Amino acid sequence: MEEKSFEESLLKLEAIIRELEKGEVPLDDMVKKYTEAMHLVKFCSEKLNNATQTVNKILNEDGTLSDFTAE
Repeated sequence: MEEKSFEESLLKLEAIIRELEKGEVPLDDMVKKYTEAMHLVKFCSEKLNNATQTVNKILNEDGTLSDFTAE
């Protein structure tokens, strides 16, 4: 699967889900689409986790990053 943006991947995942929910997909195609959907879920999940980790960092005065904790 080529590298797509998070947004493109999410849109593709939503399209696959809508298609599978209709129940009109032949079994072989359904398995392929399900497999593709699971790859997209993994990709999106990793992107979100990475974004969360980045957002939860704070830039210190010396230019280094450290974990952000609220007190």
